[in-house]
Amino acid sequence: MSYGFLNIAITPSVRAAQASMESDHLWQDFKGHREFNRFTHAEAQFIAQRDSFYMATVSESGWPYVQHRGGPPGFLRVLDEQRLACADFRGNRQYISLGNLAANDRASLFLMDYAGRRRLKIYAHVEVVDLAAAPDLAEKLVDPEYKAKVERAFVFHLEAFDWNCPQHITPRFTLAQIEEGVEAMRDRIAHLEAENATLLARLEAAKA
Repeated sequence: MSYGFLNIAITPSVRAAQASMESDHLWQDFKGHREFNRFTHAEAQFIAQRDSFYMATVSESGWPYVQHRGGPPGFLRVLDEQRLACADFRGNRQYISLGNLAANDRASLFLMDYAGRRRLKIYAHVEVVDLAAAPDLAEKLVDPEYKAKVERAFVFHLEAFDWNCPQHITPRFTLAQIEEGVEAMRDRIAHLEAENATLLARLEAAKA
């Protein structure tokens, strides 16, 4: 049975909050909404371009924990229409997310495209995989050019996803994106300077 994102997110307390804010009528019946329980080409393409995401887990004490995950573009990879995975790189060795997942395998992912003002949110069950025992998966996830120690893999089994509206997302750009834009500007300046030099040379020749 598939579950839409709102089926998971909207609980009795959420409905009570909606009612208090007089927005409950907007969400009383969302059966007509698409069931976002399978990745399409659009999601796969978006995910392949990301070089980071945020992952939220919940501890046994009930406290949420949000961790940033980063790597080369495409380190988070769609395996099929209901699974995605990434290599888990060694960090500060607190292993809070890893410990939380051992007690509760649910996670929420947030993928941001600040420049394009887009965000993709995902509910998933997380499988922790020893890559030494999964060479085929390791081949897909481990980039030998990226100098980081891989300790394991996280395989995310999709429950539901949804796209957020772009409201209140401040555009931000990576160094690579800025350099790409600056390079185009430099090329334009070089072209104009060459054109100006040619015109000046013709003007000087006409005076002679």
